[in-house]
Amino acid sequence: MAPDESVNASLIRRSDLPNGEIVGKEVDIGGERDAIIIHRDGDRVSAWRNVCPHQGRRLDYAPGKFLIDRGNLVCAAHGASFRLSDGRCVAGPCIGERLRALVVQDLGDGQIVVSEPP
Repeated sequence: MAPDESVNASLIRRSDLPNGEIVGKEVDIGGERDAIIIHRDGDRVSAWRNVCPHQGRRLDYAPGKFLIDRGNLVCAAHGASFRLSDGRCVAGPCIGERLRALVVQDLGDGQIVVSEPP
């Protein structure tokens, strides 16, 4: 299966995503360089923009370094906690809001494509 050529997307190797961990990447999506967060849980891979909905700041405390508390991703700036299953804020100043999800397409050959939703 080939990635949708009409969408500006970034190709990422599955081997660069350790199982159960969060990885920060700088990629080209939508024609711009952007910071994203990728979480791999077995065969499931989720990706979001690295932007907290509270005040638009990055979630990492240093490039690609993230805080995890009780299985949730924690914004280093104001402590908002996000579920890794769906990016929903479960504690902190933006409770109920969500991280901006990206589309993850598995190419089946050890590569995935991350792109903006249609």
